[in-house]
Amino acid sequence: MSMCALPLLFINLGGEMLYILEQRLQNTPADGTDKGLWTDGDRRRVLNDIVGTLFSKAFLDELFKPQQLYSHRTMKTVLSRLAQGSIMRLNPASMDRLYELIVMTLKYQVILCPRPRDLLLISYNHLDSTKRLVQDTPGVLNQVHEAHRRVIEAYTRLPPGELQLLRQTLLNFCEDFHIRVSLFLKSQIQNPNGRFVLATSGPVPQGVEVPGLIRVFDCRGREVQRCEFPTGGDYISPTREGSFDLYGDRVLRLGLNIYSSVSPEETHTSNTKTESRPVFLAKEELNLLSRLMGTLKSESETGSRPGPEKSFRISLFPSDQEVDEVGAEGGAEEFLGGVIHIQAMQDVAAASELAQILGQFTEKQEKQESESETKGAELLALMDELE
Repeated sequence: MSMCALPLLFINLGGEMLYILEQRLQNTPADGTDKGLWTDGDRRRVLNDIVGTLFSKAFLDELFKPQQLYSHRTMKTVLSRLAQGSIMRLNPASMDRLYELIVMTLKYQVILCPRPRDLLLISYNHLDSTKRLVQDTPGVLNQVHEAHRRVIEAYTRLPPGELQLLRQTLLNFCEDFHIRVSLFLKSQIQNPNGRFVLATSGPVPQGVEVPGLIRVFDCRGREVQRCEFPTGGDYISPTREGSFDLYGDRVLRLGLNIYSSVSPEETHTSNTKTESRPVFLAKEELNLLSRLMGTLKSESETGSRPGPEKSFRISLFPSDQEVDEVGAEGGAEEFLGGVIHIQAMQDVAAASELAQILGQFTEKQEKQESESETKGAELLALMDELE
């Protein structure tokens, strides 16, 4: 486990949280009124307060200390304090959904990261977007710049093996999360079971050749043979490498705001891992019950041409009002013929008869138990005599 993954984790989760909060604060009420509407000043205040707390010097000093990752419960608590550090308040259910959404987005970005070094480009995309959100507040903007410099100093000199360990640590953090996100499902980058779809096409990582070619060399290092093989995908060479400086074109699109042009309904999450399918068996069971009761004829009786099915009603405790309503529509005879009555009230005569039968069974059972106990005592006595 990498001991320097915590700063990148907070920066990326915090950036995704800012994307979602910015989108939700721009939504107007459904009724078209000004009630609950956030003004531009309110939105700027909330975002500035959150960014100022996230990139404060004291908070960053604590983050950049070598340490293990926090648990999900601790991470959620810290992010909840950050999100509610301003005039905005989130209820526990909203915070749970927010945390699930940002963790799933980070998981998607880390899985699709072309190479471990590109984790820095994802973090730089979050930092660049955060700068644009607070560009009207110089004090908070300077805090983000300082955080960006610290990230460059701490991670650009790490060897590839340490970066790979950092990526594996982040993947282990998101391992048990398989939450379905409406936006990912609609884009077909996530399966209904909550797992992501890995594409077999697109640009390969920087410094890697396009697969599909096998070259054979001799003992002197000279190429003597070439052959191609099917890759099962459509791969292309990378265009160029992204900039790892304080400013520049990152090239990599992971880490940018994906919620800028989507509706709030597409950012919902769901823990359900099974698709909702129509239950046809229930209808067949009701039809079978109706045929057993004689109120619905089977297709063999009505012919091959299907017709409208006759409905039926079951009344466990028919009320006087129901009888009056149906009687007014079609008469009392139609009501008695179309409704199946199930007697659920206690019958005194039937109850007494059942009690008498039960008493006979009880006397017989007690007699058998008495005989069994007698035989058991005799068996014990016989064993005593043998001893």
